[in-house]
Amino acid sequence: MAEFRHETQRLILRDWREEDWPVFLKHTNTPTVMEWLGGVLPPEKYTWIAERLEGYTRDHGHTFWVLERKADGGHLAGEIIGFCGLKRSNQAGGPIGEHEIGWRLREDAWGKGYTKEAATASLQLGFERFDAPHIIALTVQQNTPSWGLMERLGMQRRADLDFHNDEFGADTIIVYSITRDQWSNMQ
Repeated sequence: MAEFRHETQRLILRDWREEDWPVFLKHTNTPTVMEWLGGVLPPEKYTWIAERLEGYTRDHGHTFWVLERKADGGHLAGEIIGFCGLKRSNQAGGPIGEHEIGWRLREDAWGKGYTKEAATASLQLGFERFDAPHIIALTVQQNTPSWGLMERLGMQRRADLDFHNDEFGADTIIVYSITRDQWSNMQ
């Protein structure tokens, strides 16, 4: 399978390479970044996360792709700033098998519009390339920036799909969703 690569104005979304993992984990496996993502991963989980994300590509043709800032002289030029992309939802108790969008960026990349840029591209890819009828996103009520972005992306709260699971550091995971038609009407 050819390596996946998609470019936006400032970012490159691409498949993972072995040399990406130490940089990604150094900058995103921090207490601040991981606050609502289940907490900092211990070193013995590093191989697990790599195998998990790379396995999504093998099994479904997409994953939470590496986010690399284009080498354009700007802040964080040429650096890995996190991930964003699509996987199939697999959290216990949740809507298993649904197309799910997700993101995780290093703290010094927050507030610059990178997540919205990457998420917009991921939604477009989900609907146009991977033929998703709808795409969900998961977070916890306390993670206001995350669900705020979901709303800015045109996603709607789906309380009927919320489920109990403490994987993200809270009792309940809340769900947002957008359909292909809703997405098309926004374009």
